[in-house]
Amino acid sequence: MSREGRASGKLAAMTIGDVMAKSAKQESLAAIPGALVLVGAGKMGGAMLDGWLARKLPPKKIIVLEPQPSKAIKALAKRGVRINPRGDVGDVAALVIAVKPQTAPDALPLLAALIDAKTVVVSIMAGRTIGFLEKHLPNAAVVRAMPNTPAAIGRGITVAVGNRRVTSKARKLAHGLLAATGSVEWVDDEALMDAVTAVSGSGPAYVFLLAEAMAQAGTAAGLPAALAEKLARETVAGSGELLHRSTEPAGTLRQNVTSPGGTTAAALEVLMGNDGVGPLMTEAVAAATKRGKDLAG
Repeated sequence: MSREGRASGKLAAMTIGDVMAKSAKQESLAAIPGALVLVGAGKMGGAMLDGWLARKLPPKKIIVLEPQPSKAIKALAKRGVRINPRGDVGDVAALVIAVKPQTAPDALPLLAALIDAKTVVVSIMAGRTIGFLEKHLPNAAVVRAMPNTPAAIGRGITVAVGNRRVTSKARKLAHGLLAATGSVEWVDDEALMDAVTAVSGSGPAYVFLLAEAMAQAGTAAGLPAALAEKLARETVAGSGELLHRSTEPAGTLRQNVTSPGGTTAAALEVLMGNDGVGPLMTEAVAAATKRGKDLAG
């Protein structure tokens, strides 16, 4: 069998079942010392909430502040989650801000009364800096984080950075909350967050664009549109899973599919040319990074 005809690459020993079992055994949030307040329960906030509940965070410790809660969020009230409660909410261990960045100037001043010296504030708002958060929430331990949309299925990756008030204990709590939707990486330099946003925050859109382009190219090559779309979707999804489970670098996996002088090599000669994917991706990430800096002011 030719190298093009086989899906090769050295796979990690873990099966999908092993991965799921490992995820279930991740550190429990049951012992969180106080309430967890989620501000904004849209797609990303809702995904985080699902992850916390899966990690055994007691529903009665969760407070959701959301002006337009979905039916799914409202249903959590039956399990003990407090939705838009009035009055004193008690000690708040963590405040997670998941509102749209443009609403932050109006929302943040209202949150100052909920936090004290022991509260860790975790923001997943794109483009809103630690300085911006400190301006509205002075003396707070602040963690700025950038997740991405695969968090909705527990396969996201989040990069986080804390201010100088974040203790090791606060960082551990923030890490546990963010890890409920996937992997977490920490950086010490907040200036890296614009590039992080450009690579992983915006990155899923690039992958989806690849699937779109492959489907369109398949149709142009004569395939029925429905078949071209299915082939593109399954190829991108399957290759992503192979990359996830493999111990090999992406470049090695690419080489494993490429026979000298074969069909894949012909395609890669175009894609890896002077005007190919590499230069275009570098330009795209640079544009997204610059836009992130512009939005942050």
